[in-house]
Amino acid sequence: QVQLVESGGGLVQPGGSLRVSCAASGSIASVGDVGWYRPNPRKSPDLVARITRGGRTMYSDSVKGRFTISRDDANHAIYLEMNNLNAEDTAIYKCNADVTTDKGIWGNYWGQGTQVTVSS
Repeated sequence: QVQLVESGGGLVQPGGSLRVSCAASGSIASVGDVGWYRPNPRKSPDLVARITRGGRTMYSDSVKGRFTISRDDANHAIYLEMNNLNAEDTAIYKCNADVTTDKGIWGNYWGQGTQVTVSS
């Protein structure tokens, strides 16, 4: 069983910074592409940032230049550094990852999310 657990959310003032983390655990052989998403009640979750296993990154236009996604494959961790936050960044941030287990089974997994609130 693979689990993704996010942490690091909280309340931050506009213009502030926050780093959220996602830890993958379980019988993991390798972690593929990973990303951070924000729920959208009208459709599929909105991509915030994504990083491939090879390190290529992509960002939504709304966060480009302010957010940085990174990964630590040795510890199965994914990070999202968020700078110059504004009220529109308020959301639950969910981690998503492609994981291959030690039995060779591939799966796509979601965490429960961590709440980020930007407010004065």
